Amino acid sequence: MTTYTEITTIPEWQNVLQQSKEKPVLVFKHSTTCPVSAAAYKEFTSIATEVDAYLVKVIESRPVSKEIESDLSVQHKSPQILLVSNGESVWNDSHWNITEKNIEKAIEAQ
Repeated sequence: MTTYTEITTIPEWQNVLQQSKEKPVLVFKHSTTCPVSAAAYKEFTSIATEVDAYLVKVIESRPVSKEIESDLSVQHKSPQILLVSNGESVWNDSHWNITEKNIEKAIEAQ
């Protein structure tokens, strides 16, 4: 099961973005009011990985969500998962495509 750290501030996000320059990180953008996002959250938390994982609640932490969209030039969707390496999104997916299998495949490709 994935353990993750929640990002709630822009400085926390900037630290994660910097960390991605050392090793890839996984960022899951989650809507706490959406059933599709709840299903994706289960997939996200079910993976077993050594990659550091982060969660952003898009409603509660909207400025962080917008900053991620801006910094990575990836249009916001919710739910959305991003694999970030060297300060860039090297893979992202959304909605029903967020599956344990797809996440693990993306991590292995790195």
